[in-house]
Amino acid sequence: MQQYEAGSFDVIVVGAGHAGSEAALASARMGSKTLLITLNLDMIAFMPCNPSLGGPAKGVVVREIDALGGEMGHNIDKTYIQMRMLNTGKGPAVRALRAQADKFMYANEMKRTIETTENLVLKQGIAEELIIEEGICKGIITNTGAIYRSKAVILTAGTSSRGQIIIGELKYSSGPNNSQPSIKLSENLIEHGFELNRFKTGTPPRVKASTINYDLTAEQPGDTKVNHFSYETSNNAYLNDQLSCWLTYTNKKTHDLIQQNLHRAPMFTGIVEGVGARYCPSIEDKVVRFSDKPRHQLFLEPEGSHTEEVYVQGLSTSLPEDVQEDILHTIEGLENAEMMRSGYAIEYDVVVPHQLRPSLETKAVENLFTAGQMNGTSGYEEAAGQGIMAGINAVLKTQGKEPFVMKRSEGYIGVMIDDLVTKGTSEPYRLLTSRAEYRLLLRHDNADLRLTELGYKLGLATKDRYEALLIKKEQIEQEMNRLSQIRLKPTEDIQAFLAGKNISPLRDGILALDFLRRPEISYWDILEFAPLDETWPRDVEEQIEIQVKYEGYIKKAIQKVDKLKRMENKRIPENIDYSAINGIATEAKQRLTLIQPETIAQASRISGVNPADISVLMVYVEQGKIVKV
Repeated sequence: MQQYEAGSFDVIVVGAGHAGSEAALASARMGSKTLLITLNLDMIAFMPCNPSLGGPAKGVVVREIDALGGEMGHNIDKTYIQMRMLNTGKGPAVRALRAQADKFMYANEMKRTIETTENLVLKQGIAEELIIEEGICKGIITNTGAIYRSKAVILTAGTSSRGQIIIGELKYSSGPNNSQPSIKLSENLIEHGFELNRFKTGTPPRVKASTINYDLTAEQPGDTKVNHFSYETSNNAYLNDQLSCWLTYTNKKTHDLIQQNLHRAPMFTGIVEGVGARYCPSIEDKVVRFSDKPRHQLFLEPEGSHTEEVYVQGLSTSLPEDVQEDILHTIEGLENAEMMRSGYAIEYDVVVPHQLRPSLETKAVENLFTAGQMNGTSGYEEAAGQGIMAGINAVLKTQGKEPFVMKRSEGYIGVMIDDLVTKGTSEPYRLLTSRAEYRLLLRHDNADLRLTELGYKLGLATKDRYEALLIKKEQIEQEMNRLSQIRLKPTEDIQAFLAGKNISPLRDGILALDFLRRPEISYWDILEFAPLDETWPRDVEEQIEIQVKYEGYIKKAIQKVDKLKRMENKRIPENIDYSAINGIATEAKQRLTLIQPETIAQASRISGVNPADISVLMVYVEQGKIVKV
């Protein structure tokens, strides 16, 4: 096929899923001329799996993306059909916002945003080959022979990478939701020496809403209390007429039917070769692994306000269609349900993430970045978090600036990327609150306080965002100062209030700030006895409540972060011959050589590298006794 010069850009992003959308928008908003090329313009930011965003850890990532100046939070706030705050009975470190999306509106709105963004060109096409000259990526070549040149390329091909859909005995080449797969790009990566693995994910059947007997299920309504993902969304925009989800369960009949058909289940017959997600198993996997469980939860989630399709969350399967129909009809409320789409498994290629730097640039090829499920993660939020970081770092690389590497103490996005490039993953990686050692610092409520200033300095968050942050910080400080100066006396009103809560009466006066530290007392209780002339915004009040209540724990976490800063700032020169360093264990040498950590802190987190190895390495680095390859 004859090739032709089609254009030149600063940054090219391949793939317009959740990672690609954020990468391209970040690049364009930072002033770089950007091309976003994707297989199908109708699949931009599409949700082929569950139509929702957020949840534990994942919801914090959406807020972090928003705080940096990304789009996911804005987009879901425009297109959700239900919003719920999870874990409200627990501490702030694990609270998380979750939204049901109108999946079609979500994709259309993201497409509209991309189409109207300055510096951003959107094209439909299939990238098949990278232009690599002397180890530097300089563009792409499409299946039509179009040559697009650039200073940096970001690959976000997701589950389309040599994707194969599996339903029962049927296996065929396809991207998600029967879209076109990307075949030759994976082959080209292998030609350039990249190591790829095969992972698997799956999706459940969709059923027709009007054929569900909702009387046999439990309603799961949205919250009446206002919440949004984006810090910029007005409280007046909160959707009051929300759609409910519904809860039902599998049962003995369901499990017996699955057991009887395991001989037709691809994951047990060997048809499925990719590694599946531990935290999102198929229903046949759950029945086998948890055979002692009499039932499993299923959530019936509407896919939008203008469709009859309902997503049966929890029933992911690749069993044959006829078995899927029979399974559905064993479940309460779905006895007469009409299956509109069958569930399926999809296998796809992933770039083994030890081949990446913390900036998400590949080690083997300069100016080539990868992001999203292509790096071994699962979930829209994880993909988008990587996307915005890849977009930022691609621009910084073209400008000759140092990369932006988010620390584990700064955000869940930092935790995720560090986990991937330092520890790797042998299965689809999912963010969990337990992965973050500083989760009390990485809360849903304070993402803007942690990251908006960084986003502004990068040129991504707007001046208005930054000025709003400064006002918020000033309000928090002002109120904390006020509470530290007001002394509450043991008046009849206060003693009566305490008696009503079964709390011991005050014997003497107490500072309002100290009074608030009591677990039974809320900030809003304080306002009864120390009223304000004007009310603060709710997020300011929330910050005061959390910061005072958890002050001791937060200080301890900050002290731990401070201790690690020396190791985080101690950089390791590139291309060290670890095998020539005496005193480091053999396993540690092998792991250090494979990962090539950039800092002492990163080296300390590598599996198989122990504190004694780090001590020896630190001596070599500090004394300059480095043997380079």
